[in-house]
Amino acid sequence: MLRQYELVEKVRRYDPDADEALINRAYVFSVAKHGSQKRASGDPYFSHPIEVAGILTDLLLDDTSIVTALLHDTLEDTLTTPEEIERLFGPEVMRLVDGVTKLSKIEAQTENERAAENLRKFLLAMSDDIRVLLVKLADRLHNMRTLHFIKNPDKRRRIARETMDIYAPLAERIGMYDFMREMQLLAFEQLEPEAYATITRRLALLKEDGDDKVTRIAESLSKLMASAGMHVTVSGREKHPYSIWRKMQERHISFEQLSDIMAFRVVTDSTEDCYRGLGVIHQRYKMVPGRFKDYISTPKRNGYQSLHTTVVHEENARIEIQIRSDRMHRDSEYGLAAHWAYKQHEAAPDSQAGWLRDLIEILEQSQDADELLEHTRMAMYQDRIFAFTPKGELHQLPKGSTPVDFAYAVHTNLGNQTVGAKVNGRVVPLRTQLDNGDQVEILKSDAQEPQPGWLSFAITGKARAAIRRYIRQKQRGETIALGRKLYAEIVGRFPGEVGDKALKGALKRLKVDDEAALMIAIGTNRISDAEVMEALVPGSSNEGGKGGRNRTHQVEAVSILGLTPGIAFRLGECCHPVPGDRIVGLRRPGEPIEVHTIDCLALEGGQDADWVDLSWDSKSSGGTARLSVIVKNQPGALATVAHIFATNKANILNLQLVNRDGPFHTDIIDIEVDDTAHLARILSALRAVETVVQAERV
Repeated sequence: MLRQYELVEKVRRYDPDADEALINRAYVFSVAKHGSQKRASGDPYFSHPIEVAGILTDLLLDDTSIVTALLHDTLEDTLTTPEEIERLFGPEVMRLVDGVTKLSKIEAQTENERAAENLRKFLLAMSDDIRVLLVKLADRLHNMRTLHFIKNPDKRRRIARETMDIYAPLAERIGMYDFMREMQLLAFEQLEPEAYATITRRLALLKEDGDDKVTRIAESLSKLMASAGMHVTVSGREKHPYSIWRKMQERHISFEQLSDIMAFRVVTDSTEDCYRGLGVIHQRYKMVPGRFKDYISTPKRNGYQSLHTTVVHEENARIEIQIRSDRMHRDSEYGLAAHWAYKQHEAAPDSQAGWLRDLIEILEQSQDADELLEHTRMAMYQDRIFAFTPKGELHQLPKGSTPVDFAYAVHTNLGNQTVGAKVNGRVVPLRTQLDNGDQVEILKSDAQEPQPGWLSFAITGKARAAIRRYIRQKQRGETIALGRKLYAEIVGRFPGEVGDKALKGALKRLKVDDEAALMIAIGTNRISDAEVMEALVPGSSNEGGKGGRNRTHQVEAVSILGLTPGIAFRLGECCHPVPGDRIVGLRRPGEPIEVHTIDCLALEGGQDADWVDLSWDSKSSGGTARLSVIVKNQPGALATVAHIFATNKANILNLQLVNRDGPFHTDIIDIEVDDTAHLARILSALRAVETVVQAERV
């Protein structure tokens, strides 16, 4: 444990102007407040915040960060009050300590609601001042170093899982790779103890053989660079057990099959020397194709810069080499923390904080706890690609992203209005996965709106959160509109007029907050027609109605005009109803109305649902019809069928050959039609040509 004068001296070595009195006060205050509290190791509790402060001095952080580290547990674990900290150490320290305190319990695997709420606080505190995250990461790193003292194995695994799921990815995202690797290694030891023991034993055996390849290869690289007149520092290491295990899992190979378990770092004086050194290495050794990455010209989202290459060294040993300048090495060691060193008081650069702004936007749009955790982990974990706008603006995206993800990365409004995309000048489907270096042009329309189907291929948290948010808003609006239509039909069953007074009374009897809530309940069938009628006019649901009919029975068909398929209602895929068909709806609690034609066989299994008579309205147009077409198996037959569709202005959505029987073949074809009359004209035209043997609607 660092003594008081040792901690102060460590800070003064890199920051002679540090507030020594402030650090001394915080040190004494922390020791006094934690008093006789003990850690699981048996050490005094105050040793923990002091060690956390020591970790931050290695990052050359400012005196305010060091004081925050010393005090970070006082609010939660002692009787200290916020007012006391602010009075003794100032509002800035208080704000940082409060931010760290809010992050104290992020549980990633259980109790998702609480985990999501803590994650919201975490991200908001980080967005206010990134030093909150730096202190928290140092706190978690020291806790992981002492994790083995905790006797309860379940608690050790829970903490290790939190570290692996939240803290290690956060450290990686801000470029603090040493923190990330150590946390991953310590968590791996707890989560996969057998795998950890096996891999560490294998690595130890390699060293015991007396063939220290790492040292030998590092020396050969140093000599190679020196012979080219370059001044460099070369260091080598075996990849740590977690990295090796993950590679074994991803490639489904054994330890013996791994060929690149050694990594080497070449640190040069300048960026120019990085590329010069790369040329020297590639001239001497064969490069492994597909394993070269230039993170200098296109840095990672966290600002990381380096050249990565894998080459075949002597004895067919594959080795990974990273080449970087002194400045890049400093940034890669400390990441975003390097920009909080005592001499640099400016905010962190945009390249390292951009992903954080995306997370803030996600949490503003995410209402569901699982959704927030899913999006956040996705934003922290995934490998990145680089894509460009037509003007050359660079955007980083997770690997597997599509033009929809790119559009939302540029701006939410652009994503909402996307109708198409050009990648490298060629029009492509929106579900096309982007490659590194693609130039993407988004085609937009003010009339466009996000489509539910985009969720099947959009992968970024920002895009998925925006799409879901829009769908939720639209679904609410359309459910209210549907509820009003159903309510109007219910009210129409009464012989007299039902006014606002009756409606207000019904809201009280049904215990719903307002009129909109009632319409949603009606639209989602959470309240039955009989319950609504009884609430409006008590005793009415059992009385005879118009013409002696029971009033709980529907009198008029309800129009679905103005409602969007897939939102407030869904068209049955078994019968593909189109305008002009006689339709009925199946209503199940909490689900959109399922629309079927009156003769659909699926209605036989709909006894568990309420039936509602529906109508298209005279202005309804547009639907998908499914046809079964048997044509002669001869050249040009399919072209004839397609020509008929084109002539009648019917777009083909899907075509499938389902049967080939000698001289004939049967196709199932989905087409867009205006209504049943339009469909009838198409069927007549198909039946009139010689190549078509039979054409029927499915």
